[in-house]
Amino acid sequence: MLDDLALFISIVEAGSLNAAAEKEGLPTATVTRRLQKLESGLGYRLLHRSARRTMLTAEGTQYYEQCRPLVQALRQATMRLDATLGAVEGTIRVLAPVNFASEILAPAWASFLEQYPRVQLELELSNEVQDLVGSGADLAIRIGAQADSTLTQRKLGDVRMVLAAAPGYLARNGTPASAAELEGHATIATLPLREWRLQDPQSGAVTVLHPDPRIRVNEVRLAVMMAEAGLGIALAPELQCHASLETGALVRLLPGWLPNERSVYAVWSQQRYLPARVRALLEHLANFTAKHPLLQS
Repeated sequence: MLDDLALFISIVEAGSLNAAAEKEGLPTATVTRRLQKLESGLGYRLLHRSARRTMLTAEGTQYYEQCRPLVQALRQATMRLDATLGAVEGTIRVLAPVNFASEILAPAWASFLEQYPRVQLELELSNEVQDLVGSGADLAIRIGAQADSTLTQRKLGDVRMVLAAAPGYLARNGTPASAAELEGHATIATLPLREWRLQDPQSGAVTVLHPDPRIRVNEVRLAVMMAEAGLGIALAPELQCHASLETGALVRLLPGWLPNERSVYAVWSQQRYLPARVRALLEHLANFTAKHPLLQS
């Protein structure tokens, strides 16, 4: 009905059915039919009309005078909303894992805010998978397979996993040459990685280990530090231990066994319209991760 009401206002202001049809880009027959539908719904005639000229009835005059300000206010509100949704400004709330957001993505947050000075960014960091819809956040960064069908996802990259230990630990306990030789070693586990999957490069056989770790933490950086201290073998993302591998503080183990990669996703609710500011951040993150050597297979 709102569309037909706006069309009625347009007919009155244009002066005729033909002029209104031309202004709105509609066939005259369509304009006539929609006017008749509006009149039928109201129960009274609004216009005395011909193709070339229209005149308001008494009821039409009253209806026009009362409705015209409402239609104008609605149009102005729509224009303001379009401008707001189309502008890269305002607050963006993002849920993300602690290490990934604070180390790998730190330059991306900074460059995004530099590019869009009218944006405010709220980062809520946690290693737990938080309720995206219930939290009211615009976007979440998640690592690993995404099974929630109510969320839309965009892959940002792949995280390679690494088995590593300190040289001192290996000197005391020996260096494992196969998945079977990991048995008996002290291990450091990072949640949510409760199982370790390794594939024999010769036979292709997959070994699934469920380590009974000496240390289990939900913070990857701490697990890497414990491994550097010689407390055991850790399975960790290369993102968090590549510097230690380069300096020799950690040694890569079983490199040919290739533990499974874990994909990184940006996810958002299917029920939420993405404003321009959120779409801009999504594209910025995608461009950043596409160029990051540790996020590509």
